[in-house]
Amino acid sequence: MTRSNAVTLQTIWSRGAIYFLLIAFALYFLMPVYVLVNTSFKPYTEVSIQRMWELPQGLYLGSFAEAWSKVSPNFINSLLITVPAAIISSFIGSINGYIFSKWRFRGSNTIFLLFLIGMFLPYQGVLIPMVLTLRTVGLYGTIPGLIFIHCVFGIPITALMFRSYYAGVPDDLVDAGKIDGCGFFGIYRHILLPIAAPAFAVVLLWQFTSIWNDFIIGLVVLSNPRLAPVTVAVQNLAGSFTTEWNIQMAGALIAAAPTIIVYLLLGKLFMRGLLAGSVKG
Repeated sequence: MTRSNAVTLQTIWSRGAIYFLLIAFALYFLMPVYVLVNTSFKPYTEVSIQRMWELPQGLYLGSFAEAWSKVSPNFINSLLITVPAAIISSFIGSINGYIFSKWRFRGSNTIFLLFLIGMFLPYQGVLIPMVLTLRTVGLYGTIPGLIFIHCVFGIPITALMFRSYYAGVPDDLVDAGKIDGCGFFGIYRHILLPIAAPAFAVVLLWQFTSIWNDFIIGLVVLSNPRLAPVTVAVQNLAGSFTTEWNIQMAGALIAAAPTIIVYLLLGKLFMRGLLAGSVKG
């Protein structure tokens, strides 16, 4: 065997081992998804631990119908919470990123560092002051109050993402805008905002996913089950003594559907914007 053939054979074995590991990890990661989908299409009589890997005997949609009848109001609540909160927090983050990248002032780096500390604060550590604050301003137990909380919690990560993106915009554009008479908001409106579509795509998708999948904040802020988001409603599908796993799995699949659809439709746009920000930053 020649040396070139030996190198080629070694390359094939190396790639084969890599592909084998990737496929193995993918299958391991997708096992819970398989059980989720598989159980959702089964009637309750077919659901058991011993038979959870078996395919359903027929296409049963009753689990989805019953789950939807119970979580549909909360699904609408999640839309009313997630869409405005994602949009508002993205615009707030874009303005903060603009300030910290193009309007440097004394102590700006220190203030930005304080912003980033908010990314590492666990939600459990701020639940009590959060509830007290919402009660003081009269927003506790309301959907606007939950939107406000998500906008506040979204400030650190959105500011970081937009700052990284705006850092790649040449300062000459900002200086040219100042020469043409643009002020603070004029530069933002006419120069930075029109070219920030990739950054907005990344931040909106990130915020949409984070807010939609939230459980603990929605559980604490919205104590009324009728106003709770869909993640809380899925948890409430479990009974006190018995749990109809097919219905709960169907409810979980319904709750996960929006984020799955969004990433399937806009995943390429998300990756393009994420890479653009990383390269420019």
